Amino acid sequence: MIPLLLVCMFGLLLAGFPMFMSLIVAAAAVLLVYFPLVNPIILAQQLISGISSSVLLAVPMFIFSADIMCAGQISRRLLDFVGSLIGHISGGLGVSTAATCTLFGAISGSTQATVVAVGKPMKATMVEEGYEEEDAVGLIINSANIALLIPPSVIMIMYCVVTGTSVAELFMAGIGPGLVLFLLFAGYAVIRAKIKKTPKEKKCTWSERGVAFKRALISLGFPAIILGGIYSGIFSPTESAAISVLYAVVVEVFVYRSIRIKDLPLIAKSTGMLTATIFILVACGQAFSWVISYAQIPQLLTSALLGDAPTQLQVLIWVTVFFFIGCMFADQLVVIMILTPIFYPIAMAAGIDPIHLGLIISVQCAIGSATPPFGCNIFTASAIFNLPYLKVVKGVPAYLILAALASILFILVPETATWFYHLVY
Repeated sequence: MIPLLLVCMFGLLLAGFPMFMSLIVAAAAVLLVYFPLVNPIILAQQLISGISSSVLLAVPMFIFSADIMCAGQISRRLLDFVGSLIGHISGGLGVSTAATCTLFGAISGSTQATVVAVGKPMKATMVEEGYEEEDAVGLIINSANIALLIPPSVIMIMYCVVTGTSVAELFMAGIGPGLVLFLLFAGYAVIRAKIKKTPKEKKCTWSERGVAFKRALISLGFPAIILGGIYSGIFSPTESAAISVLYAVVVEVFVYRSIRIKDLPLIAKSTGMLTATIFILVACGQAFSWVISYAQIPQLLTSALLGDAPTQLQVLIWVTVFFFIGCMFADQLVVIMILTPIFYPIAMAAGIDPIHLGLIISVQCAIGSATPPFGCNIFTASAIFNLPYLKVVKGVPAYLILAALASILFILVPETATWFYHLVY
């Protein structure tokens, strides 16, 4: 059964078929060969149910708000504010880049949007100030990954749709690992700058910092409103997505006047195309997940890999390995739809907190965004910076090592991942 599933999936992918085709064909093949008495209409029903959750309404709206901000001035104002505070320290420009990626991630929830919005202005500045091009690009594409951990996060929404976990709770929990990764990347930027003797920027006066703060104040309202509204119970995570779109439109169109109302339909068209791609994958992923659950593949893998009574550590290690490898080759949403239904029942049987499991999975998805061969941030950076693939990946390994160390820490000492969640709840 498992060989048929794998042959269908990878055979179609190697033949050039899109991912959604390999998912649905593999699922249908297993159903027809091993369960011929099951009505195939069930697959169609699963396709529909996969995109029927109201929680998924947040996905296109968060993407739309991120697209609006990419076309506007929010990222530039955030960069100026963060740079005015810490740009003068050793490695300050690198720390500013990591901090701005973290802040923009708290606004957009998209790694690729963060690479575009923050990376475009910062890469040129870092190179001009003496940073090696490969290291600047490596820092940008890995810091952008924090957007998948700092809420709002599309992959966290998808994990919650698959498992039934609270989106609001996982959103809050994601802040902890996001800050840990930021501190690791920022610390590395400082140490590397001291070793390379990278020049420092001019220290800003408090008056200049005040001006930069005023320019960025409205932008900083994004995470405050979204997180504050969710935590206080004023609105749900799905409603916060709608509010983020409204806020982005008001700020960029009427306050900053960086885009015009007539530009919104074109931006919405781009959002719609990406949303359609995501939802097709989600629908096929749901059908695939139902088939592997019906075929009891999780139980087969459990007995084969983990034995009859796996420990929490064993489960988390295998989750990390499978999700890390999966995200190296496929889109994170697809990996979540395929692997989460396999490992979630095993993790629950082992007594793992679903929030902790969600954080471990989210971290691997974040790492996968910048991991060769097919990390999406690598190709995004290659396109916007006009750099060859090999030059982009040259600066990646150091940050991947740091992220891997963080993953080990989150597994062995769960409190390092869940500290903010326990602080809030």
